[in-house]
Amino acid sequence: MVFSSLIFLYVFLPVCLVAAWLTSRVRTQNAFLLLASLFFYAWGEPVYVILLILTTFIIWLCGIFVGRARSQGVRKGWLVTAIVMALASLVYFKYTGFLVEILNILPFFHFEPPSISLPVGISFYTFQALTYIIDLYRGEIKIQRSYARFLLYVSLFPQLIAGPIVRYIDIEKDLYHRRITLDGMSAGICRFLGGLAKKVLIANYASEIVELCLESGHFAQVSSATAILGIIAFCIQIYFDFSGYSDMAIGLGLLFGFRFMENFRYPYIASTITDFWRRWHISLSTFFRDYLYIPLGGNKRHRLRNTFVVWFLTGLWHGASVNFILWGLYYFVLLTLERVLILPRQEKIPRVLGHLWTMLAVLVGWSLFYFTKTADFLTFWGRIVSPGLAGFVDLEAKILWKQHLFFILVATVFSTPLLPWIRQRFKEPLRQLENSPVGGVLQTADVLLLLLISTASLVASSYNPFLYFRF
Repeated sequence: MVFSSLIFLYVFLPVCLVAAWLTSRVRTQNAFLLLASLFFYAWGEPVYVILLILTTFIIWLCGIFVGRARSQGVRKGWLVTAIVMALASLVYFKYTGFLVEILNILPFFHFEPPSISLPVGISFYTFQALTYIIDLYRGEIKIQRSYARFLLYVSLFPQLIAGPIVRYIDIEKDLYHRRITLDGMSAGICRFLGGLAKKVLIANYASEIVELCLESGHFAQVSSATAILGIIAFCIQIYFDFSGYSDMAIGLGLLFGFRFMENFRYPYIASTITDFWRRWHISLSTFFRDYLYIPLGGNKRHRLRNTFVVWFLTGLWHGASVNFILWGLYYFVLLTLERVLILPRQEKIPRVLGHLWTMLAVLVGWSLFYFTKTADFLTFWGRIVSPGLAGFVDLEAKILWKQHLFFILVATVFSTPLLPWIRQRFKEPLRQLENSPVGGVLQTADVLLLLLISTASLVASSYNPFLYFRF
């Protein structure tokens, strides 16, 4: 089940909200949300819900032993056990086929690649569960003695499938004490519908452009302008797809009294690669920083090695494919060079130049991310650098650019904080309007209109799951 589906919008979510509103007891709400979350996951993964339950039980049980252990050695042993067991499951389901392919490259090895389907969201909920056991070992949180409450934390449906990666320490209090308020509901509905619109009105439309430009049968013969339009559309698709999901997750959390961290802060306005990664997929970046980079020594010792390890694993986390590893190493090289050559002189570099450089680097990165085959990646950049017979601009490119230029411009505006800036600039008049009877009617009408347009788009379009479900 996905958020951008009619069954979720008009059946599952309303039932969950009504059930939550009917009781003020947090314990009862938790029990219902746990059952609803397991049903939500089982809707698409009926077998792998057992894996989710077993993984969380093992980590929870190891947490109990960590809390009871008297010696540091025993505590560390249970921590290592939990990490190994959780990552073993992740490695088996996500990387077994990739490892077999690597072995088959070597002489005298020829194994049949296994057919193992990847459980949806396994990377996200595994990392999320690990934050609990690691923080418990560090003494930053108390033991969660209720397995049901811990399972709810990991499986809570708003963030179960594709994050953000919510740390236990951030919602520990919400698991015991929270209130569903009218203000929270209002903010949650607006945030959810904004994310839904990002997904179905922008990301889905961008995916159609990507299909036309980069996934057609004549991809190798497209002109440079068509290839550029395709990768720009993919930049738009992946941002609005993933940030839209995160907005929906945050909005759903508010509806049920939970507060999740922000996962995106307008990454496409960044003027350095470093700044870009402070704004993109923040929960994953901070996870690797706090649970890998800093424990390895951070900036104090072996900085280059630590950065390499983090970005190698960041690429590998996104997928069991060489292109994802190269994508991670690509950013390792860029960030290393930027730290040495650009950041010390950043104040002297015009912000516009820094932004243009960053966006060009990000665009190259997304092309490496998009093309899973090296040959396709090289063909793509061959189309741009050396147009060949197709030329830089052909008739097809002119038609496609004419049809989609307005959409590209609108999507670009929505990927910047321009609209929030306008709201802040006219905060007082807007506040007065919102507090007036007319303002309340207009706000309600806006919400209903956004829901209606998004629903109409869902009915008219084909099924298009979130990109990050693959990871």
